[in-house]
Amino acid sequence: MCPNCLALERHRLLWLYFQKETTLFQDKLSFLHIAPEMCFIPLFKKMPNLDYKTADLESPWADIHLNIENMPLEDNSFDVLMANHILEHVNDLPKALSEIKRVLKPNGWAILLSPINPKRETTYEDSTITSPEEREKHFGQKDHVREFGKDYASVLEKAGFEVEENKFVETLSLEELEKFAIAKKEDINIEHHIFIAKKK
Repeated sequence: MCPNCLALERHRLLWLYFQKETTLFQDKLSFLHIAPEMCFIPLFKKMPNLDYKTADLESPWADIHLNIENMPLEDNSFDVLMANHILEHVNDLPKALSEIKRVLKPNGWAILLSPINPKRETTYEDSTITSPEEREKHFGQKDHVREFGKDYASVLEKAGFEVEENKFVETLSLEELEKFAIAKKEDINIEHHIFIAKKK
């Protein structure tokens, strides 16, 4: 974690991806950021090309307070949506994904990063596991209700998205990986891939 802006490696990776692989910094876009990371907020807010809104269930700094499983937003409202490390927490995953798809404009895209266990072939969830201790044991964290596996792209596709599993991280040089403290080349795996869910 950066001691100044609190960015983690996934945040630095995303920033490089946005810079090098997208038009997020140039095009006029409406952008909904759910559970916004503090390291991103001031940067996105000052971009004149973005109509940038933050949303969260409880956060005092969010522009909109909402539950991702039932968002009080109009259909086809946003060109871009980002919700990182959220989907492992939601009780009704199909509903949350349906809501994300609903509020995206046609051809809109969402960045949906989630923790992935690279040793697990398929996503694991069990609604009978409810205690924090058991959830930590089974899903890796006390407030997680599932653990995604290497089928994460398929999980998103089942919700009707066109999914790109982008391996941008593998194009970075050793110097870039070290400069931005992202990962050692030999440690890169599916957890470092960027998943983009596009509304068809």
